[in-house]
Amino acid sequence: MDRGQPSAEPGAAEPVAAEPGASEPGAATPRAPGRSVMAPLRAVVRLRRRVCLQRKRRPLTPGAGPDAGAPAPRAGAEQPQFFTFDGPAELASRAPPSRKKRRRSRVVLYPDSARRARPRAEHRSRAQSCLLLLVAIVGFQVLNAIENLDDNALRYDLDGLEKALRRGVFGQPAAVGRVVALLRDYLSTHVHSRPLLLALHGPSGVGKSHVGRLLARHFRAALEDGALVLQYHARHHCPAARAPQACREELAHRVAAVVARAEAEEKTPLLVLDEVEQMPPALLDELHGLLQPQRPPRFRNAVYVLLSSAGGAEVTRFVLQNASRTPAARARAPAEQRREEEELRAALQALLARAHPLWQAAAVVPLLLLDKRDVVSCFRDEMAGEGFFPEQARAERLAEQLSYYRVAGREFAVTGCKQVVARVNLL
Repeated sequence: MDRGQPSAEPGAAEPVAAEPGASEPGAATPRAPGRSVMAPLRAVVRLRRRVCLQRKRRPLTPGAGPDAGAPAPRAGAEQPQFFTFDGPAELASRAPPSRKKRRRSRVVLYPDSARRARPRAEHRSRAQSCLLLLVAIVGFQVLNAIENLDDNALRYDLDGLEKALRRGVFGQPAAVGRVVALLRDYLSTHVHSRPLLLALHGPSGVGKSHVGRLLARHFRAALEDGALVLQYHARHHCPAARAPQACREELAHRVAAVVARAEAEEKTPLLVLDEVEQMPPALLDELHGLLQPQRPPRFRNAVYVLLSSAGGAEVTRFVLQNASRTPAARARAPAEQRREEEELRAALQALLARAHPLWQAAAVVPLLLLDKRDVVSCFRDEMAGEGFFPEQARAERLAEQLSYYRVAGREFAVTGCKQVVARVNLL
């Protein structure tokens, strides 16, 4: 094509080159079937390409036209200004709002070997720290108190005392167990609101004085000071010929000396008073005054043991009424036996309280009648202590010489082991 010749219009169809060997236009030669089909197809393809190119160059409003589902062009991209009458501000306001990208928090990963630091938001408050400190202090105080209780009870060797009482006192397992339990409960601490008053009651010869001697011997050995144990016999220290007021003053002075010495050594003294039924009312009043909580603190830390035959008739009647029950039956019903013992203690305490108010604050421990086999055991023990061979047949022959209550096939000694020492001395 020559340079001076004008170019063809964009929309005009381009001239088709003549096929080689074709005849002139005017000739009426027929075309082949393949050529008549390919020429229109090529023209359609060229027209579609030009339409697509014009659509790309023409700016369209988002959401309008056949390409409404196509994504809108980016705001920063250069767009052609052909065929548009909107300014830049209107185009910017018409553009969709840009979404703010959320800043994702990065997960901090700690290596397994590294030490992790606690975030500040999870620090414990001061109130929580104070609460933990208070709990620790209270726990330490409780632990210290428990250790002090154990240390204070170990000083008196109550386990050894129980073994000595069960080995030396025959036929009184319930009384021995109650005495040891009361002492263990009282001696577990050194500070008390009032002294402990044990009242052992029963007929003659059941072992009341023997229990008092064993208690005094054990406490002298455990406390390592004989001055902290006071043994007072009513008929020996206050005979009938002596004035009751003088006996009262002497008893008050001796008790004050013992409790003062015990307070200095931080120990609990033992005061054993035998034959209390022989004491005049003035001495009973003095003992009742020593037990009052209004007295100085040194008087509250003491153990009083009262040995008396008062109420022996009540104990004898109780034993004879329940003699029909065999030992096997009593072993099968321990709850019923405990209930009967509680009833006996309550009746005995009510009887003694009518005589003097001293026994209202006392822990009454009744000692029952001794069976014949218990008397035989007393003879064997005394024979061994005097240097004789404790032969069973010989002890039984000596036991036959005593008097007994015979009820329901059982035999209970009238005087208990009271005459055992005299009988053995005649051997």
